[in-house]
Formats: sequence, structure tokens, C-alpha cells
Amino acid sequence: MSIARGFTTCLWFDDKAEEAADFYLSVFKDGSRGRTLRYNEAGPGPAGSVVTVEFEINGQRFVALNGGPMFRFSEAVSFQIDCTDQAEVDHYWARLTEDGGEESQCGWLKDKYGVSWQVAPVELIDLIGDPDQEKAARATRAMYEMKKIDIAAVRRAHAGE
Repeated sequence: MSIARGFTTCLWFDDKAEEAADFYLSVFKDGSRGRTLRYNEAGPGPAGSVVTVEFEINGQRFVALNGGPMFRFSEAVSFQIDCTDQAEVDHYWARLTEDGGEESQCGWLKDKYGVSWQVAPVELIDLIGDPDQEKAARATRAMYEMKKIDIAAVRRAHAGE
């Protein structure tokens, strides 16, 4: 017997697993949908309704589960999107906050399903982690004032402009 190795993130939804999987596949360029498992007459859900949907985005495997209303997402777990530039930040921010998503601080947001995301350019870590503590502090203070990260503004703050 061969067992797949690695990790798969399970996302627990009340009853929107298939809708959420399709949404995430529409947001990310590099994605694919896998198997859809449906309840049979043994239940506990109605026969034919979706139990799970497997999908992969940007090399990360997920399974979306229709588990019922017992559990909700929280900011204690989030997915970090490492963006190459401001255009990517803008794309993911707009898509993930559409139709009821919520903006938060410092590049964090919740999508319409309540899943938390961190959307930030990879350059941000270099700026706020600069060994020059004055530059790092200026960049960090600028970031704290933002919801969506504006990397040009963080660069200017880092430079003391």
C-alpha cells in the first residue's frame, strides 16, 4: 500500500466547501481541483450532497469539508501570500475582500468565508527587518498605519522620506 506523504490543510465550512474551493481556484492562477466526495445513503448528510472537495493552489494541498456549524475560522491560523510586487498585492487583496471579506491591519484580511490571509510583498520583511534599527522602525511604523500594504510607502518611510 502506498501512502501519500506531506501535508494537506483541511478547511472546515458549514456547508460552502464546494463554493469556497471554486472561489479559491478562481483567485489563484496555479490551481487544480481534485476529487469531490459525496454522502451516500449512510449519511449523515443528505445522499448526494458534498462532504469534501480536494484542491491545490500554488503547490499547497487543501480539502474543503462541509462539517456543519460547530467550528469557525479565527485569526489564530492564516495563510501568507508572498507577493512579488504591488500588482500581486492589489490582485489578492481585491479578490479576497470581495463580496463580504474584511480588511484588517498590516496586510491581514478575512475572506467572505472567514479564512484569514496575510497579503504582503516579500520585500516587506527585508524593510522591517533591516539591521539598521532606525530604518526598520520607520518601515514598521508605516506598515502599522496600513491595512493593505503599499510597498512604495513603506520604502519611502524606510528611506526617511
